[in-house]
Amino acid sequence: MYNLNRLSENYDVVSILMTIQIERPQALSSEDFWRALKLEAKDVSEREPLLASYIHSCVAGHHNFETSLSFILSNKVSDDVMPAMSVGEIFNEAYLLNPAMVEAAIYDIQAVVARDPAVSAFLPVLTHFKGYQSLQVHRLAHYLWKNNRKELALFMQSRNSEVFSVDIHPGAVIGQGVMLDHATGIVIGETAVIEDNVSILQNVTLGGTGNEQGDRHPKVREGVMIGSGAKILGNIEIGKGSKVGAGSVVLNNVACGVTVVGVPAKVVGKPDCTMPCDSMEQNVLRDKA
Repeated sequence: MYNLNRLSENYDVVSILMTIQIERPQALSSEDFWRALKLEAKDVSEREPLLASYIHSCVAGHHNFETSLSFILSNKVSDDVMPAMSVGEIFNEAYLLNPAMVEAAIYDIQAVVARDPAVSAFLPVLTHFKGYQSLQVHRLAHYLWKNNRKELALFMQSRNSEVFSVDIHPGAVIGQGVMLDHATGIVIGETAVIEDNVSILQNVTLGGTGNEQGDRHPKVREGVMIGSGAKILGNIEIGKGSKVGAGSVVLNNVACGVTVVGVPAKVVGKPDCTMPCDSMEQNVLRDKA
């Protein structure tokens, strides 16, 4: 965990980052998170001058996290017809009226740092990780969908799919502390629900089983990890603390705290921890029989 008492403009940010030990990602308040992010930005700008202007535009030049996030995302999803300034106004309005979106975005970054061994800092998640960015674009689309601005929500979904190769229907409900790892090819249907603290790898589908109407997509409970290429189909429940192995096709409910794998998926054991989303253990053969 960050030692906040030692944070200062002169403190070695790399040393701070090496001390991160996050059991649950909400270790930092929004103010402390923003301070830490600004220190990372300062450190990167000093070590890599070619990125200084980019880092200033994305982070250092902003007065809070939400305007930084809005700037980054609006420049990602804008196009020749919908300019970044217009998209940014939509993000800024949503963050002002629904602060929970900002809290979720902070929680999501800390979740990635806690779970992904390839990253040890907040800044690259914010500026480079498309799984994180696509999830935040979905949060805006969902906000618009719930506020009966469905055409604009569908526009955001379309841009999300085109830019990040992540297709999440604006109606899908997604909690915080969610990591879309690598993210390419993820598809999530309209009535899907993903609770807090879930990890999903690339090419995962949370879909329906046909052209049925109504509640027709999976419900993924807290602590779940879904391996790459898994297909979870229908209005079924993936129980709390369970694990779905890579390449599986899941057509029936999955109990809490079990590991399933195969086509169709079958129970092969139990995860060796209560929160597979944190351990990110991919080898199902290591799970308890």
